[in-house]
Amino acid sequence: MSFLRLVAIAALVALPCWGSAKYSEHHSAENIFLTLYMHLIPANLVTADAAGHGASHGAAVEPGTGHADAHSPWLLSFTVPGAPAAFDMDHDVDGTQLVATNLQLFQIAAVLLVLVCFSGVPGHLKHGGGDYVSRLFAGFASWVRDEMVYSVMGKDLGRKFLPYFLTLFFFLLFMNLMGLVPHGATATASIFVTGAMAVVTLGSMIGGGMVAQGPVAFWKNLVPHVPGALWPLMFVVELIGLMVKPFALMIRLFANMSGGHMVVLSFLGLIFFFASMSP
Repeated sequence: MSFLRLVAIAALVALPCWGSAKYSEHHSAENIFLTLYMHLIPANLVTADAAGHGASHGAAVEPGTGHADAHSPWLLSFTVPGAPAAFDMDHDVDGTQLVATNLQLFQIAAVLLVLVCFSGVPGHLKHGGGDYVSRLFAGFASWVRDEMVYSVMGKDLGRKFLPYFLTLFFFLLFMNLMGLVPHGATATASIFVTGAMAVVTLGSMIGGGMVAQGPVAFWKNLVPHVPGALWPLMFVVELIGLMVKPFALMIRLFANMSGGHMVVLSFLGLIFFFASMSP
């Protein structure tokens, strides 16, 4: 079982890297630095023929239909009428055209890695034994439980939220680690990914607080004991603070991942830059 699980883990890391290398749009720019920096941008998944020819344009559209024809280069796309134009990735098609990118490959792989790596952990915690992978991730889960969740939220409340925090922690961890693999892409270097997680976190903060304290008591307790004249002002300040916390997490994770990649790509660009200057 341990060998099969290790093979599954290796496959879940290798397959999205292979798919990203084979089906992602090829980046090209006027100089090596811009070409490298374009790897920070999610690459649309295109067909193998389009990827081989470096396709980077929108899908062809049948006249009068508003839908991409059979020669569309996108590997996976669908139209969402009425969606915000900011998400439109193919302006040649009527409506908002959403196109799958290489980031989705690694997000799906991260979800599957969580399921595979932790599939034997419940049995290990209940009955002991288990393979090496189960014991390893059981130790990681116990550390997150004791040092990060119970120490802050307490045992009773922390036990209720532990599955959410474990899922989020290892989902982020696997996405970050797969960005270090050759041909890998770091999904958390996209503001859309970190923004979606920030929205989920904000919803958990407000929803969990209202469930724990009550719908009215949560908003009432948002403001500490202050004179009545200051209460409206403090409520606005605390409300802004409540919104700013997940926003700050969104920007920090996005900036850390993007900044780290930019430093590495800058050093790689210097290699090609000095090579082009040599006689």
